[in-house]
Amino acid sequence: MTPEARAIHFAHPVDPAVRARILTELQAIETRHEVSVLFACESGSRGWGFASPDSDYDVRFIYVHRLPWYLSVDPGRDVIEVPIDGDLDINGWDLRKALQLLRRSNPILLEWLRSPIVYRDDAQVIPGLRRLAEQHFSAVRGYYHYISMAKKGFRGYLQGDTVRYKKYLYVLRPLFAARWIREGRGAPPMRFVELAETVLADRALLDEINHLLDIKMRTGEATTSPRWSGLHAFIESELATAEAYQPKEASHGDAAALDAFLARTILNNEQAKA
Repeated sequence: MTPEARAIHFAHPVDPAVRARILTELQAIETRHEVSVLFACESGSRGWGFASPDSDYDVRFIYVHRLPWYLSVDPGRDVIEVPIDGDLDINGWDLRKALQLLRRSNPILLEWLRSPIVYRDDAQVIPGLRRLAEQHFSAVRGYYHYISMAKKGFRGYLQGDTVRYKKYLYVLRPLFAARWIREGRGAPPMRFVELAETVLADRALLDEINHLLDIKMRTGEATTSPRWSGLHAFIESELATAEAYQPKEASHGDAAALDAFLARTILNNEQAKA
């Protein structure tokens, strides 16, 4: 089978006008909250590669405060949430919170750092953060996170005679991520195309997924259809396989490296602002 024959369809559309709005909003956040945005990306269906024409822009970012914020006896709020504005959904985490989550191998943070759509990417900070994320990846935590997502989506949204197209993809993606981990490939990529083309070899299943993607990427988020029997049967079988598997943990990163990274980033930011 040639690569062209099995290629999964994908797209990562970002309207230039919306990108400009996002960059303007990130600058406003920096001024309003006295922070520096180190990284910002797409976290939802645009980042996964199967956005509908009416999909929101789900912007997630990591920021750092000035030094005095970290020296207070009472910790400050470590999340910035911007009210949803039309199709724009923006929120972010303070760097210390992000590192706490990274230490626990938070799969969502790992996906952010692998997003194909990036709005901000501090060249002095983010490469080091990505290395730490890889070092702290936990196969056990990642695996059970994705299996839990798949089970919740399957039982909550795919049991009726009529289902939303996107819910199949929201179950297939974590199942493929779990299979990726099960095959010993490390932390799963964010892009659906990379997951599917790596872990699947069944031509008929790939064709059915491509058909689903074609419809999903042409129609609205709420579009429904009768249940897809082939995909439904695959999901049931894959869930049974996934739940029977016991992932094994490998040793991962040193927490002291996270402390050093946090201190270095805060001090460098303070020097840059002085």
